Formats: sequence, structure tokens, C-alpha cells
Amino acid sequence: MKKIINTDKAPTPVGPYNQAILAGNFVFTAGQIAIHPETGQVVEGDVKQQTRRVIQNLEAVLKAAGTDLTKVVKTTVFLKNMNDFSAMNEVYAEFFKENSPARSAVEVANLPKDVLVEIECIATID
Repeated sequence: MKKIINTDKAPTPVGPYNQAILAGNFVFTAGQIAIHPETGQVVEGDVKQQTRRVIQNLEAVLKAAGTDLTKVVKTTVFLKNMNDFSAMNEVYAEFFKENSPARSAVEVANLPKDVLVEIECIATID
């Protein structure tokens, strides 16, 4: 059984997908980019500012699913430029201070709306 998760506290999907799917005791999020949910606009600034917005969007989706960042077991980070890894990682570490999840980080040719970073995650739910 799967349950669709959507919240107005995170950006509306820009395509035919949902913000997350709850399946069993796991929540699988769609990739989040640096769109501010109230304005629908991409957050201006560098990869640090965009990473902060992306993780805040993930937090909102996880909350709507009944879980939070402390229950994240895996993330995948997509970077437009791997040279931004250290800056992204600095902000990422602010949100995942203890028991950090497993993570993959890859450089990609391009991202939706030409953002600098996109992150998806898998979390458990009690």
C-alpha cells in the first residue's frame, strides 16, 4: 500500500509527480530544489542559500508525512557543479548533526529551473 504525501509548505511539483510517497514504514521524497513555497520562485544566491531552502523544503514534506530529518536514512544530492560540494556540505551538516544518513552526491549536467542543487531522501516513520 502506498499513500501520496503533498503539502503547501513545500513547492508544488513542477511535473507529474508527488512530493513524497509513504510505503510501509518508509517515506520516499521527490527531489527538492530551491523553490520558495510561498512565492514559487527559485531562491537567489549561491549553493549555500539554495541548499538551506532545499532542506527546509524536505523538512516540510517529511513533517507532512509524519516524520522528520532525524529519521532520514539516505539522501542523494545532485550538484550542478561538484566544486560546490564543500559549501553544500557545510549547510547540510547544520541539519544533519548526529547520526547522519547514508548519502550519495553526484554532479549532473543540469537541474530543473537551472538550480545549483537538488536533494531527495528516504526516511523511516514510526
